[in-house]
Amino acid sequence: MSDTAQGFTPLGRTGMAARVARDIPEGWYVNLGIGIPTLVADHVPPEREVVLHSENGILGMGPAPAPHRENPWLVNASTQRVTIRPGGSYVDHASSFAIVRGGHLDLCVLGGFQVAQNGDLANWSQSAADVGRQIGGAMDLAVGAQRVWVVMEHVTKDGRPRILERCTYPLTAARCVSRIYTNLAVLDITPDGLAVVDTVAGLSFDDLQARTEATLRKA
Repeated sequence: MSDTAQGFTPLGRTGMAARVARDIPEGWYVNLGIGIPTLVADHVPPEREVVLHSENGILGMGPAPAPHRENPWLVNASTQRVTIRPGGSYVDHASSFAIVRGGHLDLCVLGGFQVAQNGDLANWSQSAADVGRQIGGAMDLAVGAQRVWVVMEHVTKDGRPRILERCTYPLTAARCVSRIYTNLAVLDITPDGLAVVDTVAGLSFDDLQARTEATLRKA
């Protein structure tokens, strides 16, 4: 039986990105990782001062450009065309990573393959035998930002949970994640376990728990 037939509709990629953007406070400096996180830039209200960072050297990144208004030389770390907000700047790669490693980011939003109940993150490889994969800047961002939020599908394509008691994929960083956004729910990682902050309309706590290996509690 499909999720819709059970009385709830999971969020799409755009909906997940918009849900993350809704929670970013005024004045934060935020890095957006590859994948769904890059879409967050399109949903930050223009009147809210959020300074978006891209590790290839942009501080003050804006949303995707309108059709036929693209600058071919202005791209994010995923080589997607972006804009720059008034007051934004460009920096060299070394300076960009100094921002990351110096603890100057309030938040990093990353994609994920798996997150453990203690905040461990696996987002770069699904096997120690994977060929050609590189951990890249995710390891710097995961430990350098003051907070890490992960946005990902709640389960795999074949229905296996991604939120686990313990990650089975190679770790990006240990105990770094503080909040998880999925297509079904928003979860906080706390000393007392995983707390359910929000769910999509129509999804019961028991249905969410059935799709989650780690034990959940109501916030």
